[in-house]
Amino acid sequence: MKNETIIGIVGGVGPYAGLDLNRKIFDHTLAGTDQEHLPVILASLSPIINDRTRYLLQDDVENPSRGLFEVIKTLDAAGAAVAGIPCNTAHAHRIFSSVETMIRDSGLRVKLINMISEVTAEIQFRFGNDIGIGVLSTLGTYKTGLYKEYLNKSKIPIVLPSEPLAEKVHKAIYHSLTGIKACSNPVSSEARQTIEDAVRALGQQGAYAVVLGCTELPLALPFNSLDGISLIDPASILARALIRETYPEKLKPLSG
Repeated sequence: MKNETIIGIVGGVGPYAGLDLNRKIFDHTLAGTDQEHLPVILASLSPIINDRTRYLLQDDVENPSRGLFEVIKTLDAAGAAVAGIPCNTAHAHRIFSSVETMIRDSGLRVKLINMISEVTAEIQFRFGNDIGIGVLSTLGTYKTGLYKEYLNKSKIPIVLPSEPLAEKVHKAIYHSLTGIKACSNPVSSEARQTIEDAVRALGQQGAYAVVLGCTELPLALPFNSLDGISLIDPASILARALIRETYPEKLKPLSG
């Protein structure tokens, strides 16, 4: 594509999360015709990317950073100027910093956006530093303290689930029959109920807003709030960051 700035999506982590990010890029773009939409390449190569939580907690597979980098290389070769990984757990330091090092050492031109940094900045902008922010996620994200590290640095109070509740949320994502990875469209009623109950539990612990800190969770709760608790969707924030970095004039204003 001559003279076009292309947005790249590192898909496959999970596959439906990549599709969801692609859709959200379109949803947040000012466009009235097909031709006015932005050029996006989604590379969904799940078989070459090891499970992020398994690597972080069991360490019995190769660092997923290698597979993620291979996808980014593919996007770079296709002309992507900027790329995003729609997976919160992939931003854990042991994975994300390794990807960044490989990009730097290989001299790739593509710019990789840090989704967790973008989410933290959005929380500060929308809510300031005086209210509790809950986080629901995979056990990989939970046990590595990924969001806790970022929110603590920005002095944002964080509300985390108990470990038993975190394990229930993880099961709602990973269960081979009813989990969101297995049943993405539609999400099973069992998984949706578990996530709704977890949001309410964090609200009872004092969370004013909850980060749906696994990119599959918004598939279960595709709305802005639940029982008065604001829901923060990292994939939507990443979508807007990718547009901002490439075609800021095409970024749709937020309503409300």
